[in-house]
This record gives sequence, structure tokens and C-alpha cells, in this order.
Amino acid sequence: MTRAFLALVRRDLALALRAGGGAGLGVVFFLAVVTVTPFAIGPDLNLLARIGPAILWIGALLASLIGLDRLFAADAEDGSLDLMFMSELPMELAAAAKGLAHWLATGLPLVVAAPVLSLLLNLEPAAIGALCLTLLVGTPAVTFLGLIGAAFAAAFRRGGLLVAVLVMPLTIPVLIFGVAATSAAIGGTVPFGAPFRILAGLSLGALVLGPVAAAAALRATRE
Repeated sequence: MTRAFLALVRRDLALALRAGGGAGLGVVFFLAVVTVTPFAIGPDLNLLARIGPAILWIGALLASLIGLDRLFAADAEDGSLDLMFMSELPMELAAAAKGLAHWLATGLPLVVAAPVLSLLLNLEPAAIGALCLTLLVGTPAVTFLGLIGAAFAAAFRRGGLLVAVLVMPLTIPVLIFGVAATSAAIGGTVPFGAPFRILAGLSLGALVLGPVAAAAALRATRE
């Protein structure tokens, strides 16, 4: 079962990283959001530093959603999804494997790119470290919550909008506590540990509930 899980992770990771797989789109979108925002706000460095964590978190959240609509839809089109149902690997673990591969291809590069992009928003070193830590902990929650929307989108030919409608409300708490933890590290009134622990709890909950709900949705739409 472990071998089947890792094989599915490697397969989805290879598909995402190949030319046209879409793995680099998230970083490009993230870069575009962070680059364009200073032009809209103006040259006020203090303002950029104050709202920088929110800008980076919003960009990372939206970039993490890229490609989720095709996560199960492509497998449904070529018959791979039927093979997953017939394999020895439970559908919950198959969904978790696909979520892990998507995060490695899309979410992790955002965490790596965040320190460089933070410099464009005049963030201090302490804020950059806190931002990277919160993104590392919080972006898996976005991906695994996105599995639910991706599972429903597999039943429709054009389910991209459905993923956004279903997933965005679920990710609002992740965004709130991710930004709150980063702002607390800069010097907010709330200690860093409180929102960060809540963010970690949300991620752990998403890691468990996301694949289970996605598997249930896939079974319901398949029937």
C-alpha cells in the first residue's frame, strides 16, 4: 500500500513538472501579484511593509488553487480514476497522494519564492522568516481543502469556477490566521504562538478531512 501511495505521488509530480504541466504557473501568478501591487499602492514603503504579509498570503492562496480543477478531472477523462477505484489503495489515500503531489509542485515553490518576493514589499528579516513559516504550515491546508472542490469538479466538464466557489470560503480561516501570525511576529498586539497554533491545527484538520471528503465526493459523483 505504501508503494502504491508513493508511486501515485511520483506519477502526479512528474505530470505536474513536465512541460505544460502547470507547476510553474503558480509561481508566475504569485510573482505577478506581488510585482503589480506596489505600482497600485504607490511608493510608500511603510505602507507596503505593513500590508505586505496580507498581499503575499492572498497571492499564495490564489496561486495554490491553480490546477486544482484538473486534479481529478484529467484522471476521469482518461480512465485513470476508474483504475484508482479498483486498486488496493483506498480512495482516501489516493486523494491524499494527489494532494501531496500538488502541494510539492505548486505550494512548496511558493514558500521558496516568498523570501525573494518579500523584498519587493520592504519586509523586515523577522517578518520574512515568519511569513515563510506560516506559508509552509498553511499552504497544505489550502491544497487539501481544495481536494474537495477538485473532486466535485471532476463530474463537470468546466469545473474551474466550481473549485473557486467551493474552496475559497473554506480557506478564509487559513488566510486570517496566516496573516495574523505573520503580523504578530512583526510587532502586533497578539503573540505569534496563538494564531500560529490555530493555523497548524487548521492544516492538520485539512490533511485529515480533505482526502476523506474528496473520496466521498468522488464516490457520490461516480454513482
